[in-house]
Amino acid sequence: MKKTDLEKNKALKLMGKLNASIPSGRYAAGAAPALDRREQRRLDQAAGLVSFPVKLRQPVIDALRAKAEFDEVSVNDLINTLLTDALKA
Repeated sequence: MKKTDLEKNKALKLMGKLNASIPSGRYAAGAAPALDRREQRRLDQAAGLVSFPVKLRQPVIDALRAKAEFDEVSVNDLINTLLTDALKA
């Protein structure tokens, strides 16, 4: 091997160690383990939840997300509350 190949291999090894030592935000130590889809579906069904896809305009989605974050609730809970209140009226 040439000296340049050796240096390149050292650099790759070093970069690999650096990338491995920094946990991403998704896999950080404090993150809760993600459920697989079947388990999540089973939990949703047990809670009486049904999937209901709806297409909304982006400004409405942004407003919903902002309100949910401000109220510290999930977007699903916020939409459920808003729709329930709207249907009562």
